[in-house]
Amino acid sequence: MWWSEPSRACGRLARLVPLAATLGLAVGLGGCFQPLYGDHSVDGGPSLRGAMSAVDVKQIDASKGSDEARLAVELRNALLFDLTGGGPAARPAYSLVIRMSSTVSDIIVDTATTRPAIENYGINANYVLTEIASGKPVVNGQTFARVSYDVPGQEQRFARMRGLRDAETRAAKVIADNIQARLASYFAAGT
Repeated sequence: MWWSEPSRACGRLARLVPLAATLGLAVGLGGCFQPLYGDHSVDGGPSLRGAMSAVDVKQIDASKGSDEARLAVELRNALLFDLTGGGPAARPAYSLVIRMSSTVSDIIVDTATTRPAIENYGINANYVLTEIASGKPVVNGQTFARVSYDVPGQEQRFARMRGLRDAETRAAKVIADNIQARLASYFAAGT
């Protein structure tokens, strides 16, 4: 049947046209995208990693010898590692000041003993990124982290303290990741 041959060819062609258009569009737009944490920028400017390593993270104020002082050091160290990738820092072009506070709240309380069974640990942080050359604040923000931990019975008081310390460490890492992501957004998009 000779009349079915052209209709098969048209059907194949009709299926190939959208595929070719999609492929052509993908190839055309492929050069428009840049990996966020790439080593080189598309326009030849400084890379995001280089800009982020030029952030000087100031010491976080906390009373000496307190749990918050240990947590402030842990938060700063996690943020320094996130910004530099573990490598050397560049010459500071920005200054980052962080203020933080922490909270502990009972989530589930045993009705028989009125002791908490699960507690929630939280950190609230405010931060300001300032351009050193002009002294102008370029990013103001706030972030928070809430993590829960189990409180074993009264006989296991050291397990409760270890659970709290682990919760503090997890919350500090979340805060560091949130601040790093916000700064990456600023350096990549300028907003």
